[in-house]
Amino acid sequence: MIPEYCRVMEESEILDHSFELIFAFDEIVALGYRENVNLAQIRTFTEMDSHEEKVFQAVRLTQEREAKAEMKRKAKELQQQRREAEKMGRIRSSGYSGFGSSSKGSDVTPVVGDTAAPSEIAKSTPAPIKSVGSGRAMKLGSKNKDVDSFVDKLRTEGEEVISPTKTRQSANAAKTTTPASNMESVHIRLEEKISLTAGRDGGLQSMEVIGMALLRISDETYGRIKVLVNHNDTKGVQLQTHPNVDKKLFATQSCIAMKNQAKAFPLNNDVGVLKWRLQTQDESLMPLSINCWPSENNEGGCDVNIEYTLEQDLDLQDVVISIPVAAGVGSPVIGEIDGNYHYDSRHNILEWTLPVIDSSNKTGSLEFSIGGHPNDFFPVSVNFLSKKSFCDLQVSDVRMVDGNSGVKFSTDVAFLVEKYEIV
Repeated sequence: MIPEYCRVMEESEILDHSFELIFAFDEIVALGYRENVNLAQIRTFTEMDSHEEKVFQAVRLTQEREAKAEMKRKAKELQQQRREAEKMGRIRSSGYSGFGSSSKGSDVTPVVGDTAAPSEIAKSTPAPIKSVGSGRAMKLGSKNKDVDSFVDKLRTEGEEVISPTKTRQSANAAKTTTPASNMESVHIRLEEKISLTAGRDGGLQSMEVIGMALLRISDETYGRIKVLVNHNDTKGVQLQTHPNVDKKLFATQSCIAMKNQAKAFPLNNDVGVLKWRLQTQDESLMPLSINCWPSENNEGGCDVNIEYTLEQDLDLQDVVISIPVAAGVGSPVIGEIDGNYHYDSRHNILEWTLPVIDSSNKTGSLEFSIGGHPNDFFPVSVNFLSKKSFCDLQVSDVRMVDGNSGVKFSTDVAFLVEKYEIV
């Protein structure tokens, strides 16, 4: 049951899909006894649509459109009446132009004002007509609303609930964070995110890597420090320091320090002191290249060959290569595979998973057969994390501004995927 909803058997993944699992187990167990149901029946029960609900929603949308049209028509009528009233007011006020005629003129001019329009529109808006039998329609498809209301109630009662919409990228970021017990009083986090789009026939369409160095100081004794950075730039990385950081010192010595060295860095806060950006269309800079070859077979489906190649000196962890497949064609027949796979029948995605891609397994392939057409298997999306900086930035040393004495520090690196698609 759990593999049907969770990609990997990890606590974070189970928490992400906790409500789906609760609803699924609710179909299995009734009053403490197991029901005689299979996975297909559970999926049907939890995702069942209601025809009556669809009819009710269609009727409601029609009534809303009619009400809006009627409201616009009434608004136009009121606007026309207001213009006519203003004209009549000007004519009457011009006829009483002598002394003592101001009271009569003031009685005529305010015929229709703007404040009357909303009330008139509200009166003219027809009430929605209740369709016969629609009031008791089953709303089987409203599970998300029920879940949201349940979560809101838990939060109002003081319970901490993890949002089910947390992305895999955020989970990867949590994995790469140094545990609190290993963090020193001075901690620097280097975080990079890549957005990449490549063509299915080869060629890099766009690639952007955005990084930031976050400095966290938990002891005021080390507030006035300087951080030495090593960066062997061979890729054309653009670096930019925080406005309060001494730009000249960084340009000449690759040293991050306050512009006013009498001031200290903020305490107990992740301060972005340096950011960098790499934007390129050079295909040789891709971390991981994906080659997907779907070809039609004689059985009305496709034979798909997909392979990866590690292009950079990186250790990629928790790699997931997601290949979309056509709906309603059954499960894929796997031929040869390096690594593991998981077929998500609910979202029609075949996930090719590899725990690690490094110099020992730079290349790998997957072969499978399934119904569909070649265009059904795109876009292929990739997700991974790495604890090595793609732009090769490293913190070499941390020293005090006064006395230049060394400071014990800790670092962690997170290279994450924002978007990685082969289209």
